[in-house]
Amino acid sequence: MKRGALVFGILATLALLTMYFGVVSLVSGFRFAQVQFLRFWYFVVALAIGFGIQVGLYSYLKAIVKNVSPKVVAASGATSTAAMISCCAHYLVNVLPVLGAVGIITVISQYQVQLFWVGLVFNFAGIVYMANKVSKVTNVR
Repeated sequence: MKRGALVFGILATLALLTMYFGVVSLVSGFRFAQVQFLRFWYFVVALAIGFGIQVGLYSYLKAIVKNVSPKVVAASGATSTAAMISCCAHYLVNVLPVLGAVGIITVISQYQVQLFWVGLVFNFAGIVYMANKVSKVTNVR
């Protein structure tokens, strides 16, 4: 049971990193994705690992109890993904020359580091929440 949860956590971490490179590469090219990753690797890796931990905890908890809400993991995962991709979202201007999109992308690019921190806070909160649930379930047994 624990081994399966660990595998799911590692796969989730790798999936989030793959999504990061995939989206940024589609928008601005693989070389740009590499440069951005090198610039913000500590945020990107921390977000991906945090998401992987949550998925692992969720998988472990779900194996123990069948009625756990996947909404917590989904919300935190979406926040992590959005924060990682936001570092390069302003380059969507090259692909989406729509005036409304330009305004949104400009705002995102100005606050990319803050969005990383928001993603990390959501990640941490999700980990604490899932760990608390695991602790309660395992202490009851």
